[in-house]
Amino acid sequence: MDATVNYKIIRGFGPSVLKVTIPENLIIILNNYIDDVIKNKNKSKKLDHGKSLVGDVTQEFHLDKETIENTGWARFLGNCVNRWVEIETGKKISKFHIKSSWIVRQFKNEYNPTHWHTAHISGAGYLKLPDNLGEYTQKEKDSKNYKGGNLQLIHGSRMFLCQSTLDIVPKVGDFYFFPNYMMHTVFPFKGSDQERRSISFNAEIDSEIYNVYGK
Repeated sequence: MDATVNYKIIRGFGPSVLKVTIPENLIIILNNYIDDVIKNKNKSKKLDHGKSLVGDVTQEFHLDKETIENTGWARFLGNCVNRWVEIETGKKISKFHIKSSWIVRQFKNEYNPTHWHTAHISGAGYLKLPDNLGEYTQKEKDSKNYKGGNLQLIHGSRMFLCQSTLDIVPKVGDFYFFPNYMMHTVFPFKGSDQERRSISFNAEIDSEIYNVYGK
């Protein structure tokens, strides 16, 4: 893992979750590319993948392979996953194949329902956020607990001394890695009309490391 990247493994429940910080220069590169795609209607339409995905959001589009490689995004993801797997299993991966990486452009009242991903490793993080994600309709409630715009990871069911969810408050630069099978959802928000821009990916690693049950 790049020495300039801060990381923290979260084990609030079940599977391990890795939290890292996307380098600022990479955020700028990715946002500039995305802004250019949005302006280019032909390219935006070509990359659009929203009709095939579960979310009710303004736009979801794939990053092409050239962009994933040339921006340094692939290297960043690979380095982080390699370190995470080594910490958790004591094994070094020899394979890291990005199946897809995509951008989600979410605006007020839009959402992503509970779902999970393919491949072995997935992740989601933030490139741009509204100034205000909203607050409770009931004004007497503490707005610090408001979940609008949050990513929620889900595993298992609520039991004694065991939480089944992990609520993640979005922050530009934060990126979370998790196993592909982990269910998750993104709540709608109702504050600003500005964009909540996130980036995600699916990747495969060595089958013999991922498949803990053997052949």
